[in-house]
Amino acid sequence: MGRRTKFSAGAWLAHIGNSAGFTVEPYVVFVWMRRLSWPTVALFDIAALTAFGLSVLLLTDTSSGRPTQSSSTSDKRIAISFDDSPRGPGAFLKAEVRPQLLLSQLRQAGVRQAAFFVNPGRIDPSNGHAALLDSYALAGHVLANHTAHHPRLSGTTAEKFLTDVDEADAWLKGRRGYRPWFRFPELDEGGNDPQKRDAVRGGLKARGLINGYVTADGWDWFLDSLTTQAVASGQKVDMAALRNLYVETHVGAAAFADRLARRALVQPPPQVLLLHDTDLAALYLGDLIATLRADGWTIISADEAYAKPLPETNSLSDANGTRLQMLAREKGVTGPYWFKRNEVAVMKRLFSQRVLHE
Repeated sequence: MGRRTKFSAGAWLAHIGNSAGFTVEPYVVFVWMRRLSWPTVALFDIAALTAFGLSVLLLTDTSSGRPTQSSSTSDKRIAISFDDSPRGPGAFLKAEVRPQLLLSQLRQAGVRQAAFFVNPGRIDPSNGHAALLDSYALAGHVLANHTAHHPRLSGTTAEKFLTDVDEADAWLKGRRGYRPWFRFPELDEGGNDPQKRDAVRGGLKARGLINGYVTADGWDWFLDSLTTQAVASGQKVDMAALRNLYVETHVGAAAFADRLARRALVQPPPQVLLLHDTDLAALYLGDLIATLRADGWTIISADEAYAKPLPETNSLSDANGTRLQMLAREKGVTGPYWFKRNEVAVMKRLFSQRVLHE
């Protein structure tokens, strides 16, 4: 009986060691434990059983018996959003083909709701863009305001800017999938002009529009621009390398946003990933979503992401700033505010080294 008790304790300790990634044989532990006193063995047995019980509770979903995510990743939630819809032809796809391929990627990836921030000024009866945008809404996705003609707030007056907002909203209101969200073109909320910023904020509030901010940005628009230029100039593009660069950059942007949120806020909020209605999204979105999930992210709807909006800040931010960057700067959080690939020189170098071939 004594030998059996000692071997039981050894078995539990070996099990815990193996669970932690070590190779431990119960008999080896038993030989070592023969040298211990019985009170010590009893303590080992109690501790081992307690640890094993806790591991079962922490790692198993009691309702299904399946392993669950650890607490370090279970709060990682992210919504998918697209700017600049509708968009003209890109490097690889015709303008009328890309939306259907993008919808197919979203459907196959199980993303029930993404948000498309629309520039209705690009729509006319001859190009069929209105029907393409309606197809997004018919598939369950939502449409929101990105101004009619995509002006930067820093480059125009508050009055002209709000007129452009109104033109977009006139087209959007009453359409299927409409949401009263507004996203600033190029994320430019007025630069260093607080009077202009506050005038536009007041105008948006009077119109019932809330800021459809971004928290994670991988500069996909710039990667798409580099690709378009390369193809137009006859350079050879490694498509597999382009896919890998696109995917890893946006997964990295999400990870950076998560770290920044945990430094700046008590509870990490739902993230909102900025993408654009581009050929790269239509080709590689499924790979991106699969990799995000493998990295512990849950894909949520834009409705869920904006259900409890992050507060506005008084930080004077230039274009391309995310809401998290503004909050972190205002709070005086230490460490980097910018994702390292949100720099022209960095992305140009990576694209040249990895994607272009002689």
